[in-house]
Amino acid sequence: MNSAKDIRLSVRDIDRIIEMAWEDRTPFDAIYLQFGLSEKNVIDLMRREMKLSSFKMWRERVQGRANKHRKLQSETLTRFKSGLQRQITLNKISKRA
Repeated sequence: MNSAKDIRLSVRDIDRIIEMAWEDRTPFDAIYLQFGLSEKNVIDLMRREMKLSSFKMWRERVQGRANKHRKLQSETLTRFKSGLQRQITLNKISKRA
């Protein structure tokens, strides 16, 4: 397993990982598939990059949350994105009606 120090991340990647970690419907598995960071690596990154109070709020929010942990999710959930999210095509963002 890679440690967070072994993986070189750009500022843009770090920002995206933090964004994905805060999203309710994005499991840690999605972050691992995209960036190669395990849940523990994400926790370490969040601890390092965020203010202590923000980190504590985030940890409290995601701890035990079923949709952040693949093992706790429903068997029928097979995708990472929300059903309300539409495809982005030709740089035009589709909006909900």
